[in-house]
Amino acid sequence: MHSFFDNTIREPQFRGAGPQQAGKLARLTEINQRRQDIVARFGELKIDALLVSWPANVRYLSNYSGSNGLVLLARGETHFFTDPRYGLEASGNIDARVHVVRGALLPAAASIARRKKWRRIGFEAEALVYADFAKLKDELPLGFTLVPVGAVVAERRMIKSAEEIEKIRRSVDANSEAFSRTLRRVKAGARENEIAAELEFQMRALGAEKASFETIVAVGDRSALPHSTPSGRRLEKNELLLIDMGASLEGYASDMTRMAYAGTPPRRIREMYGAVLEAQLAAIDAVRPGVTSNKVDAAARGVLKKHGLEREFIHSTGHGLGLEIHEPPRIGKKDQTRLRAGMAITIEPGAYIAGLGGVRIEDTVVVTPAGCEILTPTPKELIAL
Repeated sequence: MHSFFDNTIREPQFRGAGPQQAGKLARLTEINQRRQDIVARFGELKIDALLVSWPANVRYLSNYSGSNGLVLLARGETHFFTDPRYGLEASGNIDARVHVVRGALLPAAASIARRKKWRRIGFEAEALVYADFAKLKDELPLGFTLVPVGAVVAERRMIKSAEEIEKIRRSVDANSEAFSRTLRRVKAGARENEIAAELEFQMRALGAEKASFETIVAVGDRSALPHSTPSGRRLEKNELLLIDMGASLEGYASDMTRMAYAGTPPRRIREMYGAVLEAQLAAIDAVRPGVTSNKVDAAARGVLKKHGLEREFIHSTGHGLGLEIHEPPRIGKKDQTRLRAGMAITIEPGAYIAGLGGVRIEDTVVVTPAGCEILTPTPKELIAL
């Protein structure tokens, strides 16, 4: 038997609210709208309630940023579950029925579902591991069914609100400023891991909670490794420097890749850089509502093919981002998602030649009604160190 106690949180009434209180009310209103949009799909999903366990989706529907939380969403009510470490924070900030659980969270959620007679319970198939699925199933009596619902919350997350876009913009600005501050100190002889540490220090100094992914710093021929891990390798004269970095600020991610060269770049490097930049600009130019993701990808690949570099482009052109660094839609060869205003995506074509190095140029952009807006303010020329 798992014991738990409840605190009921009702939407506060803000009389004469100041800016901070008004902001909190706006967040509650936005979160409630998100929940209503998900509940509106219950009919087509054939469910009575939805158990949300993926951390980013939990945050999206509750504003909770801790490490142990569940949301159980139903028509007209929302239940939130966490453990005593987060009880005080949750009770003061989450507009839901808060259950602070001593023990596992899933049995507590199952108990509510049994009591409410929600017989068809949706769950996030990609988020719930088999052991937890089996545990949840054991807690439910005969006549109750667990229904996999796929990426219903992630699909809603693809379209960012004005507030979310503003948070991404602030994350992008902090990220770019951290890059600028760090690059002023980089010269030949610096180690990859030293540069990465300085980039992440500057992000935090500018207000970021953390890097939104493990910072990539690669020098010389190691820049041909798209996801290289920073090592003790030093940047030497006449070598490329690739930096792929992102900040997480107020929970929202940014992503940017820029290139530098220690010395005067030879013709082959200049030509490869020019081709990748042309491909990136072509892909950005293709971004607008109604266009499918694969058409944006094809715009970049077409340019690189013209320059004989199509085989050296070995990943997709981009991805969505927001509460996570990688979100739908994927900007790749096979993705048929139609872009819509409010989507935040990256555009990041690259070319990688073993023994020489790699070039990647990446911006964070937002789809607008008329096309797209590039959020990344950092110039895109090859930087001379």
